[in-house]
Amino acid sequence: MKTLRRLIYGEVFSAVGFVALGFLGLFFFFDLIDELQWVGKGARGGYQVTHALSYVTLMIPSHVYELLPIAVLIGTIFVMARMAQSSEFTILRTSGLGPFMALRHLLWLGLAFVLLTFAVGDYLSPFCDRQAQLLKSRYLGQITVGQTGAWLKERQAYTQHAVNVLALTPEGDMQGVRIYEFDRAGLLLSLTQAESGTFSQDNEAWLLSQVQRDEFQHSGRERDAVKRLQMPSLRWPTGISAEMVSVALLKPDRMKTLDLFQYIRHLEQNAQSAQRYEIEFWKKVFYPISCLVMMVLALPFAYLHFRSGSIATFVFIGVLIGISFFLLNNVFGYVGNLQQWAPWLAAAAPGLIYTFLSLVAFGWLVLRR
Repeated sequence: MKTLRRLIYGEVFSAVGFVALGFLGLFFFFDLIDELQWVGKGARGGYQVTHALSYVTLMIPSHVYELLPIAVLIGTIFVMARMAQSSEFTILRTSGLGPFMALRHLLWLGLAFVLLTFAVGDYLSPFCDRQAQLLKSRYLGQITVGQTGAWLKERQAYTQHAVNVLALTPEGDMQGVRIYEFDRAGLLLSLTQAESGTFSQDNEAWLLSQVQRDEFQHSGRERDAVKRLQMPSLRWPTGISAEMVSVALLKPDRMKTLDLFQYIRHLEQNAQSAQRYEIEFWKKVFYPISCLVMMVLALPFAYLHFRSGSIATFVFIGVLIGISFFLLNNVFGYVGNLQQWAPWLAAAAPGLIYTFLSLVAFGWLVLRR
């Protein structure tokens, strides 16, 4: 069995690595072509080819995370189909490799890919993606969303706040900060505007600079008073961390799972809709597990009986299955958000569907042989 495992694992690892490398080469080329439009633009000496190459290189971990399940499927299908065509798998079956033993070996191998996908998607990819965004913003401008930036909400002991951050600088500081303070009845108490702001070391306050604060005094009369203050700096206590501002300005699927979970809790505590972020959270939980689904989906190809024909046909089928899984995964995320499905169901449905289909195909081929 050790020899058998070394044979299958070695073949699958090399095939998956080759497929992933091929896809990464294509993505690197397309990303670089797309990035060349920015060369020569921006401030501070301009955005050069070396910066574009660095940016595209930093995006590789994100592509690895997205492509690993598909590469596992295509690589495993190639190995299983080749072994079936050369009768190697038939010899292994006559040597004692039963269907469930083969499934168990592939699931153990799939578990290794699950851990690799999780590590890349939860640690390496968020770090590299953030560095890529900061690198690009250093030469092309600030990190922002639309014309108004990011909006956040926070409830405190006796008041609630609506916070607007226009942009993040390449150094991670805030620009264009506006803080609207309301009482429990919904009356506007104050408006604080700051040209810039930073996060305190303990991550429990914002340190605002060049502050203008308007305080509205509601006395019940026809004309209420407005008091305007000009301050060089202001410390505003808040639980809104740098990670929360970043996720509001960047894509939520680029966050760590723990940071995304904390942001969801913040939204729920402030009575804000967290459906979109909950779906992304569960997708990050279930997406690495899809490597196991791909292993189960590829195993039936080892039980196909053919004497002639090209393996390219089966590899092409694997590509189509992988693309359909990727598209279905995205479609269920959008549909689940629109239809207000349970977040875990919207994220797990594609994997459950493909697991069911693969087990049906596997059982039918085993019983049919």
